[in-house]
Parts: sequence; C-alpha cells; structure tokens
Amino acid sequence: MSLDPITLSVIQAGLQQVCDEMDLSFSRAAFSPVIAEANDRSDGIYAADDGALIAQGAGGLPVFVGTMQYSTAELIRLIGEGRAAAPDPGDIYIVNDPYLGGTHLMDVRFVRPYYRDGKLWCWLSNTGHWPDTGGAVPGGFSASATAVEQEGLRLPPVKLFKKGVMDEEIYAIICSNIRVSDQRIGDVKAQAAALDVGADRLDLLLGRYGDGTVAEAIAELRKRASRQMREMIARMPEGSWQSVAYVDSDGVVDQPLEIRLKISRQEDRLVFDFGGSSPPCRGPMNSVLATTLSSVYLAIRHIFPEVPISAGAFEPLEVIRPEGTFLDAHYPRPVSGCAAEVSQRIAEAVFATMVQALPDKVTAAPAGTSGNFALGGHNAERGRDFVMYQLSGGGYGGNAEGDGLSNGCSTIGISKAPPVEIMEQAFPVLYHHYALHEGSAGAGRTRGGFGLDYELELRNGEARASFVMDHGRFGPQGVLGGSDGDVNKVVVLRDGESYVPPHLSKEQDIPLQPGDRVWVRTPGGGGYGDPLERPAGAVFEDVRLGRYTPDQAASLYGVMISTAADGAMSLDEDGTSARRAAMASGKGP
Repeated sequence: MSLDPITLSVIQAGLQQVCDEMDLSFSRAAFSPVIAEANDRSDGIYAADDGALIAQGAGGLPVFVGTMQYSTAELIRLIGEGRAAAPDPGDIYIVNDPYLGGTHLMDVRFVRPYYRDGKLWCWLSNTGHWPDTGGAVPGGFSASATAVEQEGLRLPPVKLFKKGVMDEEIYAIICSNIRVSDQRIGDVKAQAAALDVGADRLDLLLGRYGDGTVAEAIAELRKRASRQMREMIARMPEGSWQSVAYVDSDGVVDQPLEIRLKISRQEDRLVFDFGGSSPPCRGPMNSVLATTLSSVYLAIRHIFPEVPISAGAFEPLEVIRPEGTFLDAHYPRPVSGCAAEVSQRIAEAVFATMVQALPDKVTAAPAGTSGNFALGGHNAERGRDFVMYQLSGGGYGGNAEGDGLSNGCSTIGISKAPPVEIMEQAFPVLYHHYALHEGSAGAGRTRGGFGLDYELELRNGEARASFVMDHGRFGPQGVLGGSDGDVNKVVVLRDGESYVPPHLSKEQDIPLQPGDRVWVRTPGGGGYGDPLERPAGAVFEDVRLGRYTPDQAASLYGVMISTAADGAMSLDEDGTSARRAAMASGKGP
C-alpha cells in the first residue's frame, strides 16, 4: 500500500464526516418529527459499480447498513437491464419497493449519482421514514394486511429529480396516494438537500486528497475491515450453536412464528442458517431478504463494534438464503413489520446463539420492538388532518459487565422517541405520564434494563389508532440463568372500558374520540446470569428507586426488604440470607 497510516485514517474520518453532515442536514431540515426529532433516517456512500457500502453516518439507523447497500445494487442492476432510466448529473431516484433491497414502504430511499470529470464515481443515498405512504391505515402499519398493496404506495426506482429539477408530475402521483400530502414537501426537499450536502463535501474531500488517493483508501479500508472481522471470528471457539426466537403472531393468524438459527464457525467465517424457521405468513410480519441480511449484520456489529462499517466487514458473514420461510418474502407478501419488528427478532436470535460462544461479549435479549404506534385523524382545532407516528424504546439485556440500559433505543437503530412537548405541539394529544416500566427488567446477576411506560389522550377531533409491535406474548430472553424481561402491554381506554387487542400488541383502525387514551408499556431487557448472584445492595437500590417492589425483590432475587411505618426501607440481611439459601437449594418459592 502506498498510503501512509495517517493519511488513510484521515480519509476514513473524512468519508464518515461526509455522511454525518448528510445526516445532520436531513434531520435539521425535515418537517416530520419522526425524522427531525426521532432521527429515523440514514445517509451513506456506495460504490459506483456494485453499490457496496463505502461509509455510513454514525447517526444513521444500523438496519439501513445492509438494505441501502442492496437497494443501490438493485438500482444498478435495473439500469443495466434497461428497466430503469440511466443516470445524469443532478438526478435523484426515489424508491421504496421492499422487494428491491428495501424494508417497509414507509422507508423511502433517495439515490443520487455522483460524478467526477463526467464519470460516475459513486452513489449517494439516504433513507427517511415518511409518516404515511397511503394504504389501508394512517401511518402504513396495517396489522392485518394480507398483501403489500394494503400497506401503501409502492415505488420502483424513478427519477423524482431530473438534472436537479423535481418532476412535478411524479410528485403529484405520489401526493395523490398519501395522506397529509401537503406536509411531505418539507421532507422531500430535506432528503434531497442532504444529498446535495454530501456531494459538496465529497467535492472538498476529493479536491484535497485527489480522486486516485481516495479511491485507493476506500479499497484498502474495505480489505482491512474484512481482515479485522475475520480476526474476530478466528478468536471464537470452534463449533456450531443454535437458538430459537419467537414473533408473537403475524397480526392475522394468532400463532407464534419461529426464527430458528444455527451459527457455525468455519475457520475465519461465520455461516448463518435459518432453516426450519416458519413458512411465509399471511400477515405483515414477513421479512424481505435485504432486511434479513441487514439484521444479521447489525447484530454482529453489536458484538464486534471494533470493526469499521464497510462492505468488507460483511464478507466473512455467509447467510444461507432462507428460502421457503417468512424471512425471504416475495411479492405480494405484506412486510410492514419486517424492518421494525422481525429484524429485531432476527438480531435476538443472533444474540441468543452467539452468547453461547462468547458469553463475555454478548448481552441478553433487548426489548426488541420499535413500539410502532400510528394515530391518524382530524385535528378539529386546526381544521386539518394529521398522521402521528410514535416509536419508543425499551430495556437492553444485561451483560457480563453490567445492567442493561433502561429505555434505550431499539436494536435496529439509534432513533430516539420524539420529545413529548414536540408531539403535543404538533398533534392533538396530551401525555398523562412518560416514565420507566417499573418491574419490567429481567432478573439476573446483572439485570436487564427497564422499558417505557406512557399514556396519551386524544384531545379533540377523531382518530384511528394502529399498532405493529411485538414481544407481547414472549418477553426478551434471559441468558445463562437470567430471567426473561417483562412483555409489551397495550391497553386502549374508551368510554371507561379497557380494550386489549386480541394479538396483544398488534391491531389497526381502533376508533378514538376526545378523552380516549392509549396506554403502552414496552418490554424490559433479559437478565444475565443467576439472579441469586446479584448483590443484595444492588437489589435494594432498585427497590429504593421504585424500579422493583419489595415483593418483587423477594420473589426474583431472594432479597428481603423491610418498610417502616414512616416509609423508610432497610435491607433485612438475616431474611435475605435465609431466603436466598432456600432458593438456591430449590426449597424456596
């Protein structure tokens, strides 16, 4: 290699900075809170010839690491076959087709060719979660869809911008098929502007170091990422490991779906085999191949964060195509739950398998749901329609080094829930509380994190509520003797009565009137290790802070806590020792 290490590191950081600035520009200019506040978006740079990932913003969703790579590759393929128009400078393609390297229809991708001296040098791409793309229900999360057409408008790669000018006719078609279309122009222009920023910053980087030097650095970084991943794998013990993770139901048939995974280390490669997983399902919990692959990549990224993100990091990971299962969906299977829910259950299966080989590096299962809650209706005070999308966090799994994070973002990304104040300002809702889901953490030597507990009320007008969540039937898995985290809980309070969806956390088109409320409690993370090995003082501190009740401390950990008449609590050392000894011998409750 002719590049010195310092120059290589500087160029690597420069490529990362280009993507970070695209991310920042996108969020700051976007109209929708799900992008502007929750950062449900991602930006990246992709190779001109095959769409391979070169760099992605640190603030982008990890689940888009793989999918944007595959969607760019699909665009290149379609152009080569003459099924998509050839690019010109200033063009921007729009595409959300899940079967062309995508996720669900709400994740809309923009792709822009980047030229140097008249030659295509690379592709710039980003993905943003649009609050609505049409379909049967506001927000697109149709819990009982049986075909993708019921989920919204499906767009193949078409040029929304041609030589820098937006095609008003194509935009009109889009607007005619989505709700609150007058508000989408803010997101569209923000998404396009982020790619403009990327092109400008890439001009500066290439102008400073030279096209050839940067190209050489990109090739070298890809080789090094592959080599680093192989070195990480080579440190693992030899063998094969298996696990099973469950999806509550597909939203239509009230039966669990199984994700069966076997991971084998073969020298410096890992082979992932999902054979035996459930067949394609009727409801929207099918996963397209790109999302399945990306879910594996992001899970391994959690386990080996030291390996830089690039296409090279994925080369030692072989995923046997899960044909004939719900993890390899084909048209017209509905897929609205694939990116936000099934992807996390795939990651959970990877964690549950890899923790057997690397117990010191892998966590127990995290909450594993994005908490997708869409509310659409009419704001009577403002005289206009609205579509609100709420995502929420949950507990992370315990690990060898400590307790899981409470109310952390979902496994698939670093999106955060929009601030309550922003949601109340933008939509006719009032949050009655927003707190930790107490008692939800899975018990263990290190416990899981706690989920989220929130309740909101519709203030005026009328609306329809839809949910596509998961872990309502099975809590996140504990490992190495740890307990599962508590399940996801959804309750709709209407006219003084409580309604729990038959599929627990999946439902659509629930009518709401002013005063009606929605109460959601997200899962806690799984526990790690034997709960009896947790220090009594750590249990006492959780009780003192209100995270567990004294009864929960006794039943989960064998720790006895006394409460005085004035409310003061104290640790009963004698009772704790006796109870823990009884539980350890199998004689306790």
